[in-house]
Amino acid sequence: MKHKNIFIVLAVFLLVLACATNPFTGKSTLALVPNSQIFPSSFAEYNQFLNENKVVKGTKDAEMITRVGERIKAATERWMNANGHQGYLADYKWEYNLVDDKTVNAWCMPGGKIVFYTGILPIAQNETAIAAIMGHEVAHALANHGQQRMSAGMLQQLGAVAGNVAIKDEQTRNMFNQAYGVGSQVGVMLPFSRNHESEADKIGLYLMAIAGYNPDEAARLWERMKANSGGQSTPEFLSTHPSNDSRIAELTKLAPAAKEEAKKFGVTSFRPLGKF
Repeated sequence: MKHKNIFIVLAVFLLVLACATNPFTGKSTLALVPNSQIFPSSFAEYNQFLNENKVVKGTKDAEMITRVGERIKAATERWMNANGHQGYLADYKWEYNLVDDKTVNAWCMPGGKIVFYTGILPIAQNETAIAAIMGHEVAHALANHGQQRMSAGMLQQLGAVAGNVAIKDEQTRNMFNQAYGVGSQVGVMLPFSRNHESEADKIGLYLMAIAGYNPDEAARLWERMKANSGGQSTPEFLSTHPSNDSRIAELTKLAPAAKEEAKKFGVTSFRPLGKF
């Protein structure tokens, strides 16, 4: 019991000290590892990835990825400055690269390091959809979702250690480990991840609208993503992402609010889709 109490006190101490504020929601978020440690590692991993993969340079598609990235970056800076978060992006090192790979994916590492795979371009079909994807991925970095996932994983491990220290009976301890592993994953970690995806969808929608891209296209993009998957997906409660139908419905619902947000920055009309 003594060891258990020590772990509880330690966990509470970490939670009190290691919190950051999400600039978009105003909510406190887990930050057990500071960005000053995460960013350098992220930048090094990104450079290693680029060295080990075929980066597309000098093509219209590669130029488009950079162009959209810069516009989303500018929209981010405008929003941050207008909402009292000057200097928030000081340590970000933005970079946008297109990689020759059939994988249907794009991602942004902590600190603003972005990769699009060529495999996602046929589904995107136009520059506005690329902006929807870019906004979503950038939003993950802006909201420090990587930092939060890392912190949550550390707490999950701490909980497992506390349980194993507190429970002396081997059979009971084995039962705890099985239940804790499934319960913490399905009941905590997966919902945590799905919430991040939904949050990134909303933030990304606002950013693409402020950058001059029609947010209505985001839902249409996910309709194409759903079609590409053949309509098959993991049940939502077992997935790290919301279902395609949930995302389409939520993006459709949020698009008018994104347009209203864009109007605050003088954006009253949107760029053509920019099909390619």
